[in-house]
Amino acid sequence: MKNITDLKTVRLRDDLNAVVILDQTRLPAEESYLELSSAEEIWDAIYKLKVRGAPAIGVAAAYGIYVCSRQIQAASFDEFYTEFHRIKEYLAGARPTAVNLVAFLERMEKVVLDNVSATVSTLVELLHDEAITIREEDAAACRRIGEYALSLLRPGMGILTHCNAGHLAVSEYGTALAPVYLGEERGYGFKVFADETRPLLQGARLTAYELHRAGVDVTLICDNMASSVMQKGWVQAVVVGCDRVAMNGDVANKIGTSGVAVLARHYGIPFYVLGPTSTIDKQCPDGKSIIIEERAPEEVSEMWYTHRMAPDDIHIYNPAFDVTPHGLITAIITEKGIAYPPFEESLKL
Repeated sequence: MKNITDLKTVRLRDDLNAVVILDQTRLPAEESYLELSSAEEIWDAIYKLKVRGAPAIGVAAAYGIYVCSRQIQAASFDEFYTEFHRIKEYLAGARPTAVNLVAFLERMEKVVLDNVSATVSTLVELLHDEAITIREEDAAACRRIGEYALSLLRPGMGILTHCNAGHLAVSEYGTALAPVYLGEERGYGFKVFADETRPLLQGARLTAYELHRAGVDVTLICDNMASSVMQKGWVQAVVVGCDRVAMNGDVANKIGTSGVAVLARHYGIPFYVLGPTSTIDKQCPDGKSIIIEERAPEEVSEMWYTHRMAPDDIHIYNPAFDVTPHGLITAIITEKGIAYPPFEESLKL
């Protein structure tokens, strides 16, 4: 097995003046890296999914606002903070559903507000240290998530996953795919079914790519084939990531996740949601309160085609996420443990 952690999704350039990301829009055909040094470039990379996955977006934003802070010309704390806050709010608007983006940016802002007497150069140093800490905490959290999830799985299981919640979406290992990688290291021999995940094909382009690259037994299926493989008895567990978790256990994740949860319930298959506690929104009581990002209709009608595959002027609805009701979720697994229903109690971490 190739070590999946050799693939660096997000990092700082050696001179600290740019964020280096693996451009996920070019996968699987090409491993191409982009260097981002302005707020506009970082915003564009997040919005256009060049970097994606809730934790990876948050890490990229933390690194990004640090890089931008190095460029702020300010003679006083107030001047520095005014520009820092403007950049922070700008970056936070790139992907409104992924709670990590805002949470990690707010952590960076707290560093500034907690050090009002510091010089600008000291503030920049402190921001560097916090960004590195955020990245290291994310990597450690993913491994712990994987260990907890692996305790629920048995060698030889068939596992279905949706979208990409693997190494590409985080600092290391992934969330939903962390137990798969740990299991692979320990000889569990999982057989993974990866939904293609329309319309942006994160399962086909990213999950299938990284699992195959790591030597995992993976089979790519169209989204509408999930019921068929479940019906055949080929799937014993579903693992998915999450972009936002409400306090009642409702979960926002990539569009199509809720449909997989419905199928899993019908076939009696456990449905596990894996993610760091940073995706739990303590200000969000339930799924109805989650803002769902709507994206360009062209992603559905023409993005992957030589010719447009829908009538001109047809109405297209393209939500990036859906909400899986807590009643369909077997457990929510974080770096702090396994939360079972009722989630109102078990998510009070």
